Amino acid sequence: MDLDAFRWLLSEPGQRLLEAAGAAGAAGGSELAAQSALRRTASPEHVAAALTQAELRRRAVAKFGDLAGRMYFTPEGLEQATRLPVAAHRAARVQAASAATVVDLGCGIGGDLVAFARAGATCVGVDLDPLRVEVARANLETLGLGGAVTVADATAIDTAPFDVAYADPARRTGKGRTFDVDDWTPPWSFVESLLARDSCVKLAPGLPHALVPEGVEAEWVSDHREVKEAVLWSGRLATTRRRATVLGDGGLATLTDEDDPGAPTGPVGEFLYEPDGAVIRAGLVTAVASGVDGHLLDEHIAYVTSGASFRSPFARGYRVLEEVPFREKPLRAALRERRIGRLTIKKRGVSVVPDELRKRLALRGDEESTLVLTRVDGKGTAFLVEPF
Repeated sequence: MDLDAFRWLLSEPGQRLLEAAGAAGAAGGSELAAQSALRRTASPEHVAAALTQAELRRRAVAKFGDLAGRMYFTPEGLEQATRLPVAAHRAARVQAASAATVVDLGCGIGGDLVAFARAGATCVGVDLDPLRVEVARANLETLGLGGAVTVADATAIDTAPFDVAYADPARRTGKGRTFDVDDWTPPWSFVESLLARDSCVKLAPGLPHALVPEGVEAEWVSDHREVKEAVLWSGRLATTRRRATVLGDGGLATLTDEDDPGAPTGPVGEFLYEPDGAVIRAGLVTAVASGVDGHLLDEHIAYVTSGASFRSPFARGYRVLEEVPFREKPLRAALRERRIGRLTIKKRGVSVVPDELRKRLALRGDEESTLVLTRVDGKGTAFLVEPF
């Protein structure tokens, strides 16, 4: 999207065109028909900008909910933006630390600025891209939120006047996503310098534990069982070493290394628990085992078992129905004997591709079940289970 075209969209005629583009998209007609109709009142460049913005707003509902229809986006900015519930959790932690001012170093389209401002912080955002800065500024204004946004190099900003410095380094190069911390923008060296003060840094969930500096808290966050990010908290914002936070319809739950007394391994019990991805990333599977009065099936595999039934926000629970053969041929026979025609396959610690195995099993029947393939005491094992 062109900067001048975006600025025009913010004008009165631009807003009318954007409203018409949104209505055309909601009507479900073809894009070509919408373009033809809108070009009777505006230039092709402005029509393209309005249609793009209307489509981005529709896609943004998954991340921003009801706010999406009033916000502005770029394709890349929307892809990289944090889901609003996750950003709101982060902003709430900053607010709980009595931080009144936040500087967002690389603010993108302003998704996190919006969350910080909604939580009551006074915010300043900087970004190298003039278009992203203009979009972020427009988002604060359209939502009636305070804050300032400017074009600047995050690495050249004096963060001392702000209570908290926040950064979300770009992890893409011209060749695509990169896992080399020195290729990030800003690079890891800048992140390390930032972590010497009160700061919060959003990173990919695959963050290695060894990369976390001493005295810094690493928090893994999942939203509706999808791991979204790892966040590093430093200074007075760090309250533990490792944390797993899960967000869902029931609200928020958090688990830390202080909740982890460790757990032994042992045979499968009546119930099996599959820890949330944030728990696994945080290395807190044994904390879940302790919480359900259970143990691990294998010290290297993230399955927990117990003789008791628990509802836990940190794990999905299953009742173990029976053990079935692990080898493919007798497993196929066992499934046919039970007339299982629809099968969900879960696996950990074994080299199996579920979709390929399902085809080879040639399922027949009108029953449905869930198959767990894993290792117990180093041995391949299979169970039929049902969620509870």
